[in-house]
Amino acid sequence: MANQEQITQSPERTPLYQIGAELKARFTSFGGWEMPVQFAGISREHEAVRNTAGMFDISHMGKFTLQGKHLIDQVQGLVPSDLNRLQPGQGQYTVLLNHQGGIIDDIIIYYQGEDATGLQRAVMIVNAATTAKDKAWLLQQLDCNQVQVEDLSKAKVLIAVQGPEAIKYLQPLVQENLQLIKAFGHVPATVLEKPAFIARTGYTGEDGFEVMLDPDVGVELWRELFSAGVTPCGLGARDTLRLEAAMALYGQDIDDTTTPIEAGLSWLVHLDTKGDFIGGEVLAQQKANGVQKRLIGLQMLGRYIARHGYPVLSDGEVVGEITSGTLSPTLGYPIALAWVPSYLAKVAEQLEVEIRGKAYPAIVVKRPFYRSKNRLTI
Repeated sequence: MANQEQITQSPERTPLYQIGAELKARFTSFGGWEMPVQFAGISREHEAVRNTAGMFDISHMGKFTLQGKHLIDQVQGLVPSDLNRLQPGQGQYTVLLNHQGGIIDDIIIYYQGEDATGLQRAVMIVNAATTAKDKAWLLQQLDCNQVQVEDLSKAKVLIAVQGPEAIKYLQPLVQENLQLIKAFGHVPATVLEKPAFIARTGYTGEDGFEVMLDPDVGVELWRELFSAGVTPCGLGARDTLRLEAAMALYGQDIDDTTTPIEAGLSWLVHLDTKGDFIGGEVLAQQKANGVQKRLIGLQMLGRYIARHGYPVLSDGEVVGEITSGTLSPTLGYPIALAWVPSYLAKVAEQLEVEIRGKAYPAIVVKRPFYRSKNRLTI
């Protein structure tokens, strides 16, 4: 019933919607929200993030705060990553798993530390379309007598400032020294003399920050950054940027029928250092015995673009499907992600993609397609 209600309701708008309208952005419905696809043009926005700085309204993302005396121990049972590795001020990209090892959602957990009473706090950012599902899962799985979950999804603005010059533009508006924040680090901050939360994370493959703050301050921050010369960017550039960096899009590249090992996310599965967790037995079996399918990177050997849903062929037979594809603005040739049987997932494997009834050659390549020299490593 809830899903039906979501379908029939009009898309929601973020507090930054009106600014986008003033800038004559093109909008689309995404994850239940009306979001800008582009402002000045996808290529221009993409190049701004790769070369200088761009900013994105990502206020549609789900935002939870969690607190409890045994918070990390409880969340440990829901994800394959060992959260005990986190020090206060560090974050972890990971996934919520179902009992089949499938991905309920990909998330970031920011561990804020423990106070003198033993109370642990964290911020969790989840995907827009799965916010309600994720919240319900957390409330179902966590001991609500010990852990409190607060949903700030509609109460806070989230702005991503991405690109090699992100610090140059953001630092004058922030009291704290942004240079001291490491990759996936985060701090409580003062932005425009108001409280905020800043993390050195993003979804573009570039260095940058994500800033969470109250709506009125968010509007002011956007206007200040725009006046300083930061390029407003929409979902179109966000998609081409994340695809070059081979970052999966939930609901398109990965979902609750795919496991992190199948998706090439084995690096976030820490079977050797943590105890039991939901889906853990399935992942242990896959690690020991291998998997039947894999998410691969494809480069088209020509100018034809492989799009979502196009069949992948081997020796004329359909063996898989494209999940994401675009003409890479940075590389100048078409790239794609696709699911194929594991025996065809080897780098340099020759495959084909069916486009409008005709087969075009492609080759399996290493991911990411593009690695920025500006991006920090953890």
